[in-house]
Amino acid sequence: MTNFISVQLKKASEVDLAKPLCKFIQQSYPGGDAQADHCRAAEELSKLRKSALGRPLDKHESALETLLRYYDQLCSIEPKFPFSENQVCVTFTWKDAFDKGSLFGGSAKLALASLGYEKTCVLFNCGALASQIAAEQNLDNDEGLKAAAKHYQFASGAFQHIKDTVLSALNREPTVDISPDTVGTLSLIMLAQAQEVFFLKATRDKMKDAIIAKLANQAADYYGDAYKQCQYKDTLPKEVFPVLAAKHCIMQANAEYHQSIVAKQQKKFGEEIGRLQHAADLVKTVASRYDEYINVKDLVDKINRALTAAKKDNDFIYHDRVPDLKDLESIGKASLVKSTPVVVPLSQKFTDLFEKMVPLQVQQSVSVYNQRKADLVNRSIAQMREATNLANGVLASLNLPAAIEDISGDSVPQSILNKSKSVIEQGGIQTVDQLIKDLPELLQRNKEILDESLRLLDEEETTDNDLRTKFKERWQRTPSNELYKPLRAEGANYQNILSKAVQADGQVKERYQSHRDTIALLCKPESELNAAIPSANPAKTLQGSEVVNVLRTLLANLDEVKKEREQLENDLKSVNFDMTSKFLTALAQDGAINEEAISVTELDRIYGSYTQKVQESLKKQEELLKNIQNAHQEFSKMKQSNNESNLREEVLKNLAVANDNFVELVANLKEGTKFYNELTELLLKFQNKCSDIVFARKTERDELLKDLQQSIAREPSAPSIPLPTYQTTAAGGSKPAASSTPTPAPRTMVGTKPQPPARPPPPVISAATSSSSTSAPAGTAAAPAAAPAPTPGASAPAASAAPSQAQGPPYPTYPGYPGYCQMPMPMGYNPYMYGQYNLPYAPSPVFQNPGQAPYPPPQQPGYPFPQQPYYPQQ
Repeated sequence: MTNFISVQLKKASEVDLAKPLCKFIQQSYPGGDAQADHCRAAEELSKLRKSALGRPLDKHESALETLLRYYDQLCSIEPKFPFSENQVCVTFTWKDAFDKGSLFGGSAKLALASLGYEKTCVLFNCGALASQIAAEQNLDNDEGLKAAAKHYQFASGAFQHIKDTVLSALNREPTVDISPDTVGTLSLIMLAQAQEVFFLKATRDKMKDAIIAKLANQAADYYGDAYKQCQYKDTLPKEVFPVLAAKHCIMQANAEYHQSIVAKQQKKFGEEIGRLQHAADLVKTVASRYDEYINVKDLVDKINRALTAAKKDNDFIYHDRVPDLKDLESIGKASLVKSTPVVVPLSQKFTDLFEKMVPLQVQQSVSVYNQRKADLVNRSIAQMREATNLANGVLASLNLPAAIEDISGDSVPQSILNKSKSVIEQGGIQTVDQLIKDLPELLQRNKEILDESLRLLDEEETTDNDLRTKFKERWQRTPSNELYKPLRAEGANYQNILSKAVQADGQVKERYQSHRDTIALLCKPESELNAAIPSANPAKTLQGSEVVNVLRTLLANLDEVKKEREQLENDLKSVNFDMTSKFLTALAQDGAINEEAISVTELDRIYGSYTQKVQESLKKQEELLKNIQNAHQEFSKMKQSNNESNLREEVLKNLAVANDNFVELVANLKEGTKFYNELTELLLKFQNKCSDIVFARKTERDELLKDLQQSIAREPSAPSIPLPTYQTTAAGGSKPAASSTPTPAPRTMVGTKPQPPARPPPPVISAATSSSSTSAPAGTAAAPAAAPAPTPGASAPAASAAPSQAQGPPYPTYPGYPGYCQMPMPMGYNPYMYGQYNLPYAPSPVFQNPGQAPYPPPQQPGYPFPQQPYYPQQ
């Protein structure tokens, strides 16, 4: 019996995994030992791929182990790296395992930026290599039988897994070898072969014939199902079909043979003969139809011997009636095999290279959690800052605390002096001017980066649209406008952010211009500041009054609230809690992460006390401001009012407001500078993503253009142009009549052995030439009689014909230069020489007619045309 069916390996193009993975690691993880470890792991993964796919693999367990380790590693990194066309873009190119290709076009292949595609092809190779290893086993011992059965069942499971997952993994039509129909058939073939191995083991162990018959019948059933699946599909190699048909018959014959032994044991001699006759018919069919694939001589002899003996015994002894085939009881089935499910890890020696890297789902959950945390913290801080600004505004409108400090009416209040000192220490108006001057430069830098990023996308998308218009449905790849939607949305978001930033810058500048003079006044020395403030009559009667003391106490309490608020803001910013372990635990326990529920619970636990303190601070400030306003009303009633005092109070209010605005402006401008610098980093990452995907698309575009050129080369050429009739001139200058059927142009047939060109037609021998040859001088043999012209389609004798001359291009005939048929050729190679090897000696070239020489002499030096090249008969 012939060897088992094994599957060819797919061939992969070389890919550098280290570079894109390291780039993603550097962008996503902070620098340090962890980042360096991850980059080293990426390099190890690239080396593992080269070991698994970059060299021919031996049909050995160690080679299969390497493939399995690479597949396990792909499964482990899938949740940790966002492999896609617009993130970690790695294009994997694989050739069809069963497509032999053509002379010009090469074999069919598919390139996809999909890790699922890589996993599918690697698993296909795992199953294919397992089938090859199983086919190499020695089936004469138990170890070989067990190994073969194990590998066939694993191969069946691998192909079945591909059938179930390939369409969802690729999201497009796969190549024929990994299509669901093909791998489904391969899975069934591997299962049938595993069942056959168990049949062989049962036969070798001399188990009961009833059991062996059921095992063989089940194997025949598997082979029959596999043959039906691929009978009308041109997906597998052609030699697979006759092997499946033959093995179906052989397994069925074995089942009938062993069941006949059971019938004999049960004294059912007619049934024994009927089953043996059916078995003999089956193996006879195999021997007549599939003998070149499977040798069944031994099985035929065994069945025929049993049939002869059974007939002899029945004819002479038992005389039992032989039932018809349709009346025979069906043989049972016993399946001992099943497809091995694909459960990662497949390799026993697997160690995860990226064990310390958290899965992408955890990364995304942590990122969303950090966003929730930032929103909560920013909202609390914003509430406190808004409350502080409100308190400052209320105090400034009441001219507090300057009003209760300005009892003398002719000196600068201490609170105003403190504010002036603080403004001068922070750089004063020059600091604000410099910060405002830097903003346009930062803004312009960010705009340029964003514009350049979008320009890259626009140019590549334009090129893709042009090629799609040119090649139409041939241009089979994801359109750039669809692929770039996430990047376009991100770019639009950045444009919106920049637009809002420009508006915010304008508001800050406008606010600064409205308070610039007052802020400049605060920056002056105390003497100039005192001179700029109008004097007023002292309100000495208010000194030591209860109202003033109440206001001072309330203002001190408000200052305490502000200080507590500043400390609370720092505490909110400093809280740090790593949620990675929480999310990893949830993923391990549930297989998924409910990020919202976990994040809300943890944020409430961590920040609940802080948010409560913020609300208490706001409520306390509200009560203090209410009391301050009431006390100020009593203070205003007691205070003597005149124009000078009102003017002085207005100036002091403006100075207090100017201080508050200065503090807020500096904070806003510094925050804006920090914002633009951080935005620059984000935009640089965005630019890198754009340039990476554009480069990957360019590489994919070049590869697709190359494939299109090859596919165009594989297409049938234009209609054939008939070759012109060779210019042959008969005696008297007349040309032979042209055939009514044009001679087609020679064409190379893919996959077949090239055939030599047809023999040129023999020259027309005129009567004058014949008469000349009869009058040859003595010692010269007469030319043989002209053979009748062959009819179209008639073949020349194979035994005595000289090697045929290859057809070359027709040579024109000029005066003094004969045509193609007059070209001199060596005597040993003359296409017009019929029967020349039967002559006792070479015919004489003395007698020649002007039009055609029947026996051209050997080529002489200096002849106008080069000798016609020799093309040997294939």
